[in-house]
Order: sequence, then C-alpha cells, then structure tokens
Amino acid sequence: MSTEPRINDRIRVPEVRLVGPSGEQVGIVPLAKALELAQEYDLDLVEVAATARPPVCKLMDYGKFKYESAMKAREARKNQAHTVIKEMKLRPKIDPHDYDTKKGHVVRFLKQGDKVKITIMFRGREQSRPELGFRLLQRLANDVQELGFVESSAKQDGRNMIMVLGPHKKKTEAMAEARALADARKAERQGRTGGPDDTSEADDAALEAENAALEADADLDDDDTADEADADQVEAGEDTAAAETEQPTEVAQDA
Repeated sequence: MSTEPRINDRIRVPEVRLVGPSGEQVGIVPLAKALELAQEYDLDLVEVAATARPPVCKLMDYGKFKYESAMKAREARKNQAHTVIKEMKLRPKIDPHDYDTKKGHVVRFLKQGDKVKITIMFRGREQSRPELGFRLLQRLANDVQELGFVESSAKQDGRNMIMVLGPHKKKTEAMAEARALADARKAERQGRTGGPDDTSEADDAALEAENAALEADADLDDDDTADEADADQVEAGEDTAAAETEQPTEVAQDA
C-alpha cells in the first residue's frame, strides 16, 4: 500500500476540514469548494489526516513539500550514529612494520568513533606462551591511549586472545568534526578559486575510495585467517614428524 497522502482528485470524501496555505483554519467545506480554492491559489489539496472525521486537508505546493521532507529525512540519516565494532587481527610474533600498519588502522577506527576488537591469534607452540599476546595487547593499548581506552581487558578465548578498545570520542562528535573539516576545506577551495566548488565529485570519489579500503581491510583479515589455518596444518604436520623421529631415539636410550 502506498504511504503517500491523497491529493486533489484522488480525495474521495464529500467534505473536508480545510487548512489554508498559511495554516489558518478555513473550516468544514465541501470537497468541490476545497478543490476550487486550490485551483484559485494554484496549489494542491493534500489530505494530511485521513483518519479524522471529516478528513483534514491543507492547501500547499505538494512538490515542494515532498522535496523538503526528503531533505529533512536525509539530514536525519546523516546525523544518525551507528555503533560499529571493527576488528583487527595480529600474531604474537608480528613484524614491526606490520605492527605499525595495523596500529594505523586502529588509530583511524578510533578517530572515527568506532570500537575496535583486537584479536591475537596463536598457532602451534605459541599457545603455550600467552604472555606474548598479553604484552602485545598492552603495548597497543599504550600506543593509542590518547584516542581510546581498554573497554574489555585481554582474555583468552581458545586459541585467541581478545581485547576491546573504546574511543574517547563519541561517534556523533567524530562525524561532526569530519563534516566541519570538509566544510572548511570546501570554503578554502572556493576562496582560492573565487568561484563555486568544482571538486565535490572528487570528494565523493575519495569517500568511496576510503569505504572500499575499509572493505578491503576486512577481506584481508579473512585471508589472514585462512592463511593461519593453512600454516597451523603445516606446523601440526611438522610437529607430528618431529615426534615420530624422536620416538626411536628414546627407545634406544631405554634399551
């Protein structure tokens, strides 16, 4: 069923309670009279309260009304803040360069007002050294303490160790700062060129590229998980082979 109000000839009632263009109460009038007034003012007769008896109708520019309603809804969606939990995966023996790259992603997420779930993945013999993961999580928390805090302390979860970082800045504040920065850059470009801004498409492309980069990060995390599973299988095979070669030596010693 359509949610749009009935207008003009689509209204099928004998009489309506009419509201004028400026909000004044005209009173209960026949539908024909209301349509005649709408034509006289060059406006639309819009049914704004269909359940009332008689229905309430208003004289307005329906096209302008729809446009303003769409703009209000768009602005409301822009100001909405959705709680998002990003995830970053590391290994206990991570390379320093890889650590800096992962930390950069965590910093970006916290600046955007998002929570970050840090997962340390152990494999093979690393599972017997949980202190390596704990120290790595402490190091990361100290490196980003200006932007976030430890919301959930490090805890062991099977082969993984998990910690959650929360941002100091709320999501709505981060969005407001991002919009203010974009407006400032736009004003600066307009002042430099002395004309309207022609780079809005470039800004949209940059935002799309950033979103694509975030999705690519998620895909890379999935690939990392698959690689770790393969590596665990290989290491498990190596451990089995080592155990088989060590067993005859122990028997010989016993003999």
